[in-house]
Amino acid sequence: MRRGALQPRAWCPFCDAQLRSFQREHHRLEELGAAVVSLPVDDEETTAALTDKYRIGFPVGHSADAHEVAAATGVFVNPDPAALQATGFVLDPEGRVLVSAYSSGAIGRLTADDAIGLIRHVQAAAA
Repeated sequence: MRRGALQPRAWCPFCDAQLRSFQREHHRLEELGAAVVSLPVDDEETTAALTDKYRIGFPVGHSADAHEVAAATGVFVNPDPAALQATGFVLDPEGRVLVSAYSSGAIGRLTADDAIGLIRHVQAAAA
């Protein structure tokens, strides 16, 4: 399949790398009691192809309305086609945002290592 043949909104190489990094570290996040989820705007078929390709083991939604997500979270939206820029949140056990990382373009993303480091720091401070 040629590049970009899935859908016009299929994930960019930077998004793919971020997704793969969270998959690689999924076991460490689980050990810390953390869950990972992803919410793209791509349709179900496109999302399934991507998660199958990278063997993603955490929940990945599909078909999110970019403007509704933006209204709820403040995430940046590409205008045409409407797509979400990478935005990451680390929540505490009560669901409060401990940190958020908003990207307005291809770089500047929350990494799995960042999330793991923050969670370890918060857990150590609480002990």
